[in-house]
Parts: sequence; structure tokens; C-alpha cells
Amino acid sequence: MCLILIAFKSHPVYKLIIAGNRDEFFERPTAQATFWEDAPDLLAGKDLRAGGTWFGITKQGRIAAITDYRDPALLKSTAPSRGGLVRNFLLSRERPQAFINGIAQKAHEYNGFNLIVGEKDEFCWYSNLVEEPRCLEPGIYGLCNHLLDTPWPKVVRGRNAFQSILTEKKHPSPEDFFSILSDRSTAADENLPETGVKIEWERMLSSIFVSSQDYGTRSSTLLLVDQYDRVTFIEKVFDADSNHTATTKIDFQIEQS
Repeated sequence: MCLILIAFKSHPVYKLIIAGNRDEFFERPTAQATFWEDAPDLLAGKDLRAGGTWFGITKQGRIAAITDYRDPALLKSTAPSRGGLVRNFLLSRERPQAFINGIAQKAHEYNGFNLIVGEKDEFCWYSNLVEEPRCLEPGIYGLCNHLLDTPWPKVVRGRNAFQSILTEKKHPSPEDFFSILSDRSTAADENLPETGVKIEWERMLSSIFVSSQDYGTRSSTLLLVDQYDRVTFIEKVFDADSNHTATTKIDFQIEQS
């Protein structure tokens, strides 16, 4: 994913809300979210090229998501797919902190990433650009293609809108959150980050919803987990013309371990 907004224990109805956009080249083959045939407890989209995913949840309540760290100077052409980290956590039984400790030994093999992993009341963030993981306290967080809560314009704009919804509405609708994810406004040039890509790309990528013919927002995803462990998972899929082409909505109860 390229933008993740998280509300962890910050709302009277929902103990967890995650809303995010996945930005990717449209040529990369992708399957929309469903329970996987070879892992029937895992609900996620799938990268059909490398076999991983960018965001998912299991029937047991294991949750993971990932964003890239944008710095072309650090890219390694032979690095393994970062989506495998999300898949591996979701299919494992390790606690979040233990999983991060395990992958930290080989994290340098991957291109830059931010990984969110969690279950029940424990959520952790880890990037292979920092030494120590961070366990999340109750609060609202934004993550893009730098480090957690880096104040890039789209992160600030998204977090502020997220906060407004959570403050004003006890029973927000899914469309309240999707309206944030559909924001196509770009930042002024003087507010753009300098990540090593051309200024035209910095402008394009500064919007929450990225729109171009070759690369852009391919899906928007919303995950709601209420105080009784009832899950609502909604994914909207978009084509290269930024047209909404499909919606997946799945509700289920987290299984007790």
C-alpha cells in the first residue's frame, strides 16, 4: 500500500479502523481480495507475480499491511518481494514482536519497507530503515512511503480528515472513509518531499488517490473491527482510467483462539 491510516483503540464503536490505498503499476497482475484457496483463513488481495499481498486479515484476527519506502538510490534489483512479509506473518502463529525480531535479521535483503503487523491488542510498526520496531499505543497514525507519521502533505491531510470523522461520528459510514481515500488534490510544489524521483512524479504521488495511465491507485481498502470482534472488510478496485470497477465486501466474526 502507499497510504495507510490507522485508528487503534480511538473510537467508541471500533477498536480498529484501517483505511488505505494501494498504488501500483497497472501492468502488474493482481487478484482482488477474497479468502485464498490455498489458505482459506486468509482474506487479502494477491500479487499474482510474486504471490504476496499488501494488506490482509485472517479469521483469527491477524492483520498485516506494508508500504514501500521511496528512495530510488536504495533500490536493489534482486531483492525479494516485500509482499511476502505480509503473507508470511498472516500465515504464521508468531506474536507480532516475535515475528519482527525474526525478520529483522534479514531485513537488509529487502528494498525499503514499512510493515504493520498485529493481532488482538498488540500492533507493531517496523521499517528496515530504522533499528527498533515500535509498538503502537492507542491513537491515530498515518503511513506513506517514508516512516510512520512522517508529515508528508497526503499523510497530514488524510490523518486530519480521519480524525474529524472519528471525532464527529459515533457511527461513521464506510463512504465517510472512502471519501478520504478518493481525494485527488495534489500538494503545492514547495510542500513536496524530495525522495529522489522527478518533480512530476512527486506532484502526482502527493495526492491521496493517485491517477495516471501507467501507475496509480488500483484499490482502496477499509477494515473495521468493532468492540465485539466483528469485522467488515471492503475493497474497491480501480482501472487505469481511475474508474471504479468492482467492490468486495465481507463480514465475519473473529474466531476465538
